[in-house]
Amino acid sequence: MKFIKSLLLLPVMIAGLAAPVLAQQPNIAVMNEERVLRESAAGQHIQTRMQEIAREIDAELTAMGQPIQQETERLNAETASMTPQAIQQRPDLMQRIEALNQQAQQFELARRARQQEIVQTERQAMRPIYDALGPILEAVVAERDIDILVDRANLVFASPDVDISADVIGRLNAQVPTVTVTRVRVSQEAAAGAGQQQQ
Repeated sequence: MKFIKSLLLLPVMIAGLAAPVLAQQPNIAVMNEERVLRESAAGQHIQTRMQEIAREIDAELTAMGQPIQQETERLNAETASMTPQAIQQRPDLMQRIEALNQQAQQFELARRARQQEIVQTERQAMRPIYDALGPILEAVVAERDIDILVDRANLVFASPDVDISADVIGRLNAQVPTVTVTRVRVSQEAAAGAGQQQQ
C-alpha cells in the first residue's frame, strides 16, 4: 500500500521540481496581419484603388468582348439551320468564323494580361507596407520584450491582452499614411508567355 502511495506522490514531486522552470515562461504575443493590412490607412487606400482598377479592367474587357459576343450571336443565327458541310462550302462564313476565333484568342490573351496586371499592381502597392512592417515589428518586440510572435490566423484563440495589432496599425499609419497605387501594364505577349510557362 505504501508503494502505491509513493507512486501517486511521485508526479506531484516532479511537478514541484519543474515549477521554477515553468515560472520563466516565454512572453508570447499575437498579431493579426490580415487586420493590419485591412485596417491600416495605407491598406485601406490600396483596397479602394484596387477596386477602382478592377472596375476599369472590367469595363475594358466588356468593351472588347461585346463585338465578339454580337458576332457570335449573328453567326449562330445565320448558321442555325445549316449543316457543317453547308457552312464549309460558304467561304464568306468560314472567313467570319476564322476571324471570330482569332478575336476570341486575342480576347483571352487580353483577359490573362489584365489578371496579371491586378496581381502585379497589388504586389507593387503592398511592398512599402511590408518594408515598413519589418522594422515596426522589431521595435514592438524589443519594447515589449516579446519572445514569440504568432500570426492570429494560426491560432484558435488568443486573449486580446496579447494582441499587438492595434499598436502595429498605429505605428504603420504614422510611418506609411498612404502609398502610390499605379496600375502595372502587362502586354498580351507577356501574358501569353507566362501562360505557356505555367502549362
